[in-house]
Amino acid sequence: MEWKKLISARRLGVETYRTNAMDERSEFLRDYDRLIFSAPFRRLQNKTQVFPLPGSVFVHNRLTHSLEVACVGRSLGNRVARSLVSLHPELADTSVEEIGSIVSAACLAHDLGNPPFGHSGERAISTYFSEGKGSALRADLTDMEWDDIVHFEGNANAFRLLTHQFAGRRSGGFALTYSTLAAIVKYPYASCYAGGKPKFGFFHTEAETFRMIADELGLVRLSAEGEPLRYCRHPLVYLVEAADDICYQMMDIEDAYKLKLLTPDETTELMLTFVEESRRARVEETFRMVTDRNEQIAYLRSKVIGILIDECAEAFVAHEEEILAGTFEGSLIKHTGERCRSAYAHCSKVAVDKIYRSRDVLDVELAGFRIINTLIELMVDAVTHPDKAYSKLLIDRVSSQYEIHSPTLYGKLQAVLDYLSGMTDVFALDLYRKINGNSLPAV
Repeated sequence: MEWKKLISARRLGVETYRTNAMDERSEFLRDYDRLIFSAPFRRLQNKTQVFPLPGSVFVHNRLTHSLEVACVGRSLGNRVARSLVSLHPELADTSVEEIGSIVSAACLAHDLGNPPFGHSGERAISTYFSEGKGSALRADLTDMEWDDIVHFEGNANAFRLLTHQFAGRRSGGFALTYSTLAAIVKYPYASCYAGGKPKFGFFHTEAETFRMIADELGLVRLSAEGEPLRYCRHPLVYLVEAADDICYQMMDIEDAYKLKLLTPDETTELMLTFVEESRRARVEETFRMVTDRNEQIAYLRSKVIGILIDECAEAFVAHEEEILAGTFEGSLIKHTGERCRSAYAHCSKVAVDKIYRSRDVLDVELAGFRIINTLIELMVDAVTHPDKAYSKLLIDRVSSQYEIHSPTLYGKLQAVLDYLSGMTDVFALDLYRKINGNSLPAV
């Protein structure tokens, strides 16, 4: 793969569009702004990240997480861009210098396709078809259609949201640049390759769109002609992934401290393990100068994020040749120095033991699973039996932008998933209560 080809400002669906000459923003900054002002991005403020949406203690939701990931992604991208230009002077004054803007925009978009209640929502959708009443529909779907829904994946759904021409929307979805779109596809292959893990990058309805983008950017194709698509990652995906890995790990630790799942001493020690011995005395000195405990933890978190940014940027540049050849394996975090790798692995273990299995988190997952399972069961029944009186009531409630009257069963099911995944946690809970007769609209 070649950098000059990988960075393209061509816009999906409006390839011949020309920017207003008075607009001083680059095409990739325009991607960023377009996402910030979009309704799907705004809805992330009411979608669970890990912990329940805030009561008296404010914790991260999908919106604050995405904004933080975008900040880290911009720093990573800018660091890498400077290093690449230094190593390859011929890349100076090219779009390679915009890598920070591209990664930042992709980071904003990376969670747009996640349904309510985080990974619990994804599992509820998948298992409704693989284990629940939806399994009865297997005989009426192709193998590829079935793989799409039993491996439902937020990453693939984000690509669909950004590229699909929903009713009332102009061609090309958000009309983002090819490079920004490619940078969000963490698993650039069809659902039939997901195997035992529900991870893939696009539904088969968007496969041709991804193929067009991938071929235009010169991504290495790994599948033979005539087989379902499988490509290597766009190099910038590794930076988006690293920004996400850095933020969710460190911010979850900080949130756990605020919710008293971790003690101040546990949190401090976890974060200090990232700091080299030669720098530890200075960091601890500054730490003691800050008297507020919350600010002390925030200071350490910022230092750790800075260390991880440096290490991941260095890992990317060190493995540039493998990344461009499509042979690089694993995440950038796994190619950082021994201290960082060990500290990150330790944090991950603590997070699993003390955070992701905590009662509050499990309660949200249980409730979210039940809510999504109930809603999908009712909506699928409605679209497969649209003549029933109750079905008509449910269908009339769905916005006309969703193709609920699609001529194919798969099209109807996708419309249901589009509708459900676009909901916020609060909207899904409210609809669930109303459908169950537990609440009525205010009079």
